[in-house]
Amino acid sequence: MAVPKKRKSKAAKRARYAANTKLSAAKFQRCPNCFAPRRPHRACGSCGFYREEQIVEVFEV
Repeated sequence: MAVPKKRKSKAAKRARYAANTKLSAAKFQRCPNCFAPRRPHRACGSCGFYREEQIVEVFEV
């Protein structure tokens, strides 16, 4: 069984991890109630609806 001779430094370990980690843009959907963009599985910030139900009370400023 192969055993490393020297311990990998934290920088080398993190660099190896960072080389294979891909960042992706945030996903957005349209709210079915007001058609504003919103994140999936979250209440709409514009109208406060989630799954056709008023979850959050939104106040106009």
